[in-house]
Amino acid sequence: MISDVFTAKVESIASTGAGVLSKMGQRVFVDGVAPCDVVRARITEEHRNWATAEVVDIVEPSLKRRAPLCPLFGICGGCSLQHLVYDAQIKAKATILKDAFIHIGGLSELPELIIKQNKENEFGYRNRVRFHVGRQGQIGFKAKRSEEIIPLYQANPPEVKICPVADTGINAFLKSNPSLKREATVYSFKDIFLIEGEKGKSRGKVRILDRDIILDAGVFFQSNALMLEELVKDILSLAGEAKGPYLDVYSGVGTFAAFLQDFSPALDIIEEDKTALAIARENIKNLGEIFAVSSDSWARIQNTKKYGLVIVDPPRQGLSSFFRNRLCKDHPPVIIYVSCNPATLARDSKAFVQADYRLASLSMFDFYPQTAHIESLAVFC
Repeated sequence: MISDVFTAKVESIASTGAGVLSKMGQRVFVDGVAPCDVVRARITEEHRNWATAEVVDIVEPSLKRRAPLCPLFGICGGCSLQHLVYDAQIKAKATILKDAFIHIGGLSELPELIIKQNKENEFGYRNRVRFHVGRQGQIGFKAKRSEEIIPLYQANPPEVKICPVADTGINAFLKSNPSLKREATVYSFKDIFLIEGEKGKSRGKVRILDRDIILDAGVFFQSNALMLEELVKDILSLAGEAKGPYLDVYSGVGTFAAFLQDFSPALDIIEEDKTALAIARENIKNLGEIFAVSSDSWARIQNTKKYGLVIVDPPRQGLSSFFRNRLCKDHPPVIIYVSCNPATLARDSKAFVQADYRLASLSMFDFYPQTAHIESLAVFC
């Protein structure tokens, strides 16, 4: 019943970052709690099989709890795990990823999960941030589960709220009290600073490992450059064992392809975003065939080319069933799957295993500390 107050121990962390409690066998989700916290919570919303609640008070705080660094934590929609010590964040995310494979993918036996993290950069890691503009013209972030804009400035007394997870260049930008006419994405890494839509400032080159990658602040690019380098290293170690030709699906600006071309001189790509594709043409020197279409449109093409390796990096919704079926039918020897959503990765993995692929390896990359977002790398052969 809504407004019911009960006491329970937090059992785990859900994929949303909320804590999971049990009330008479019903799963209850509560924000801002840590595993092993004992809390008094009030039911705020009830559904048939689950409910949400808010914390009334913490009866026994967990050793996995810490004070959040950001004064906007719990208000801003960006971070959801800042109140957990870093090791607890990693453990929670690893459990979420493995549970997805078991419960959604139906895979009872998994390879040992490889975890890539950087404890020294759990803050100040984010190179790409999107700012919004409020009614008074102040820039800020969207509030938690709301379209309301939380301003990063206050006039009296004058104060600038910096973002603890953002790169130092982004926080320096904030301290300059900038004005934006509309929402925009900024990118900062080392000596580069880009602003979406700003003439002469929107596009530049970022050094990833041993080469320069062209990007535009208005086009998707991974938001943690240091962890991106670790991901690229792993992809290259896998690609070195696969025979060409290669196909890069959802290639974006060609970040992975810029490195994979060393192993497959005639590398084909699929990318329907015209702006990203124009940049990819500059980043990839040994381009093979370019498919400027969606993955589903490509799957309808009667292409008889046999690929030795296919790498996919889809959005959160994962692969479409139509494209996935085509991939299973063509059955390339190696599929490298970069994922930002454990649920859709697990779903797609189930289809690959049913098509006689083996999940050869599974890695988790902590691209976004302080949040519940999970990046992973699965290899099928």
